[in-house]
Amino acid sequence: MTAFPHDGNLLRAPVPEDRIAFDPAFGTRFMLFVDTEEEFDWTAPFRRTGHGVTALAGMARGQAYFAAAGVKPVYVTDYPVVDSDAAADMIGGWLAEGRADIGAHLHPWVNPPHVEEVTAANSYVGFLPETVERAKLEALCERIAARFGARPIAYRAGRYGVGPNSARLLEEAGFRLDSSVRSRFDYSGQYGPDFQGLPQHPYWAGPERRLVELPLSTAFVGLLRGGGERLYRAAQGMGPMAGALSRARMLSRVPLTPEGITGREAMAAIDALIEEGVRVLNFSFHSPTLEPGHTPYVRNESDRTAFYRWWDAVLNHLARRGVLPATLDQLLDAVPVRGRACQAA
Repeated sequence: MTAFPHDGNLLRAPVPEDRIAFDPAFGTRFMLFVDTEEEFDWTAPFRRTGHGVTALAGMARGQAYFAAAGVKPVYVTDYPVVDSDAAADMIGGWLAEGRADIGAHLHPWVNPPHVEEVTAANSYVGFLPETVERAKLEALCERIAARFGARPIAYRAGRYGVGPNSARLLEEAGFRLDSSVRSRFDYSGQYGPDFQGLPQHPYWAGPERRLVELPLSTAFVGLLRGGGERLYRAAQGMGPMAGALSRARMLSRVPLTPEGITGREAMAAIDALIEEGVRVLNFSFHSPTLEPGHTPYVRNESDRTAFYRWWDAVLNHLARRGVLPATLDQLLDAVPVRGRACQAA
């Protein structure tokens, strides 16, 4: 039995043999992950209290929209939402109808056990002591299982905050898919992880290679997009140069989200990712955005109308490009088996 080239740490780039090769028949697909979380003041310091779970009408409207569009969202859900009777009943109904999937989303400052100091640095669960990260993850998994009858198999760390132990802990907890890696972003200046240089395509992670990493999708667009991440990093280090290149539509970094990204930008990003050969486009947004007044992206009813117009345009563009939606089960069923058992010498 041979060892893997590295330990599967989510902060390290995978080796080529860990890239997941889908059957050509799978085509190019897209998925939607919704960071399903409490509402809180994004501009204030983190607090254990002072949040709400009130955006339920907006969530119900959003779920109806995506169900009508043939999209089955994965609601990666954090502790305050799972702990809310009203929210759990609503999401449980969607699961029973087969119109949504549930996953786990860990905000450490509101997830028991409450043993760490609440600070910006401690808002990244992957950088907490291993025993604390494990305990918080287990508490969340147990609460989800109690509410919905099964432990979650999909995960996204709050604030994309995976750390050096996260992949191993996720494997041990029975997760099959992680979607925390936000390729082409660097949060190290905010105490968080640095995902620069990590791939856009899905790959195996974890020490036993039982965990599928599905990175959030981000493209470089513009006339200089061929320079990719290296050119973007260089421009970022030159003060106003990055902004000037973006305004001139020469080089921009565009994540696949309706939050702060125009429809035109998103469609250009879709085209760029397809050109790169990315087989699974990973869209995301935060659940409080579905109700006006909770995030900077939807402040009023006009913004919410624009949010759905964004999706109308983007879903139409995906259809024109032949990119079909994929469910969580469809994705995992399309992944070939890889694990330590397959590594016999």
